[in-house]
Amino acid sequence: MFKKLNILDEKNKHLRTVAKEVKLPLSKDDKKTIQQIITHLKYSQIEEKSEKYDLRPGMGLAFPQLGYDKRIIVIVYEYEEGKFENYVVVNPKIISNSTELIAAEAGEGCLSVNREVEGHVLRYARVTIEGYDEDGNLIHIRAREDLSIAFQHEIDHLNGILFFDRIDKNKPFYTENEIRLI
Repeated sequence: MFKKLNILDEKNKHLRTVAKEVKLPLSKDDKKTIQQIITHLKYSQIEEKSEKYDLRPGMGLAFPQLGYDKRIIVIVYEYEEGKFENYVVVNPKIISNSTELIAAEAGEGCLSVNREVEGHVLRYARVTIEGYDEDGNLIHIRAREDLSIAFQHEIDHLNGILFFDRIDKNKPFYTENEIRLI
């Protein structure tokens, strides 16, 4: 039985705190929460399910967005119509990044931000993430383009940063000549 997650709103001060490192192995509750997040994110990207359950589309969620003070992120990436890759990273860190910066042309959104926010968020075009999988194994993930943006967005949540904090107030938009927009 699907149960919609209770995602905190941007006004909740919990979203502005730095989450704590997670001790491995993960608890049964943490693993259950991860599965609930995966289902929620997958359903949010499938039109008939998102309409049925009234879900806003999203590809990532960090534990702090559910009120848990833990460094765990989940990304459900639709790499092809109806085909998804799940990424679960415990205690993620960006260990390398490209010098090239990109931005999502339409701007970024967030399941904790229930309003339109105008502006481009500069992100690295490529990142390598190090962390642990659900079973406590050390993992490395190389992400490019929109997946790279998603990882940086979710890791920001672990550090109390919301995407609009990164929009330059003096220059909220960039042209194709200034930055590669994807």
